[in-house]
Amino acid sequence: MKSLITFLLLFSSFELLASRVDTIAVYSNSMKKQIKCVVITPNSYKKKNTGFPVVYLLHGHSSNYAGWIKEAPQLRQKADELQMIFVCPDGGYGSWYFDSPVDSSFKYETFMIKELVPYVDAHYKTLPQKKYRAITGLSMGGHGALYLGIRNKEVFGSAGSICGGVDIRPFPKKWDLEKRLGDTICCKQNWEDHTVINAANQLKNGDLQLIIDCGLGDFFLAVNRALHQKLMQMNIDHDYTERPGKHDKAYWSNAVDFHLLFFKKGFEGK
Repeated sequence: MKSLITFLLLFSSFELLASRVDTIAVYSNSMKKQIKCVVITPNSYKKKNTGFPVVYLLHGHSSNYAGWIKEAPQLRQKADELQMIFVCPDGGYGSWYFDSPVDSSFKYETFMIKELVPYVDAHYKTLPQKKYRAITGLSMGGHGALYLGIRNKEVFGSAGSICGGVDIRPFPKKWDLEKRLGDTICCKQNWEDHTVINAANQLKNGDLQLIIDCGLGDFFLAVNRALHQKLMQMNIDHDYTERPGKHDKAYWSNAVDFHLLFFKKGFEGK
């Protein structure tokens, strides 16, 4: 009986110290619908009066707001360890996180920048300066994170991509891209305007702290290498890594830990 009581006390103490995972709904006025998000707050959230840095984690194509907590369950521990808030929004099915020029029901850049970030800062104890706000994602979400980060440098201080589709032009028939941009014949300029590798032209060195990685067996490896080379030619400082792995959960659930450490150093000014 004594050992049972001890176990229950220890379990209760662990629960009191553990991070909290909530699912919230944020109304998007631009798309006239509720959008679900997972929000992970660290163990000290209720105790501290000061704000926390925020990392936005974007899921891949065919996934949803719950994707990251399933792909990387260690995020609960990481929130405690690094003292960060994680926000995992639903990016829709094949949104690519931009405002579609051909489908007005897809306005995910507007949602992320004009609606979600202000909502999080208004409802959570955040550090609302760009220095303490980062964004990364996997696959479609890697594209989205860099696209949003580059185009909204006043919002994010750091941006990353894990196995990201950082140049969508080589994949015209894949992943609902034609539905969001039109075909590559009639709407070629849409494809030029909505791909990360071209958005990078807007960068000046020091605008963003950038971390990009991709697996050696990933079908997006070539476009990641091309983006890396472009950033090198532009003299844009960035952290770029290739490591063994494919386009799968095993790779990105490992890679996200490196991104979070990179962001942590950025938040601390290192």
